[in-house]
Amino acid sequence: MRSWPATRRDRAAIQRAELADLEQGIRFRTIFLILIGTILAVAGTNVLTGAVGLLRETNSRPLTAAEQARYIREDIAGRWRTWSADLVFPVELEYIGLGRVQQYARRIGLAPEVSCAAGTDAPVGSVLTEYGCRTLLRATYADQTSTFVFTVGIAVLGDEDRRIAASGQLAVDDRVGVRPVAFPGTASELFGAAQRQRNAWTGVGPYLVFSAAGYADGRTRQAVAPEEILHSELWPAAQAVAGRIARALGDEPSAVPQCTQGNVC
Repeated sequence: MRSWPATRRDRAAIQRAELADLEQGIRFRTIFLILIGTILAVAGTNVLTGAVGLLRETNSRPLTAAEQARYIREDIAGRWRTWSADLVFPVELEYIGLGRVQQYARRIGLAPEVSCAAGTDAPVGSVLTEYGCRTLLRATYADQTSTFVFTVGIAVLGDEDRRIAASGQLAVDDRVGVRPVAFPGTASELFGAAQRQRNAWTGVGPYLVFSAAGYADGRTRQAVAPEEILHSELWPAAQAVAGRIARALGDEPSAVPQCTQGNVC
């Protein structure tokens, strides 16, 4: 029997099938490789883009005007807790006395931190509380001759906008304000709410700085007849003491960074 021709045909068919399978495999492999290459290319591009962005972020660059302004606001707003007590309420403060003579008020004592409502008169405390006052810091000073005493209070609001809004709601009434803090055995021991001759406040940054002034001898406001003029040095000295504290709190930092990493861009 001659089976060779048939065997050759079968072999040729098998070869053709194998060749077709091979070609199909090559096509699938090519498609797969193209797909993987595309994915890797996209991933690589994303990684490169991210790396460039990270590099830009981590590299020092000049601060924008808005960023510098934010730095200043945040620095001022944090001073009540980052500064030492001697920076917030200096031990001595200069003022100009009678005859334009330079004199110094001295700090008698520092009061414990209290809520804004607890350290002010009710009409003031209710406004401060409404606008989210965080805390009240107080210190008492005496003039150089220990004739007058002053309590300065710093009400800390959340930000400057809240301070401005609260300021607009405070009544113009020099009978109310910060409550005095007396320290036994000092010139301030007789200084209480009734002894306040005048009260005032000024605003800076997120702070309302209050001042209350009176005589060290304990005379009350009611004891001073309306026609009697207060001592000409009492109120100017109180304003000078409170004003210096307020200005220090609100002054711009002496050095504002120029770049995101210090002053080297």
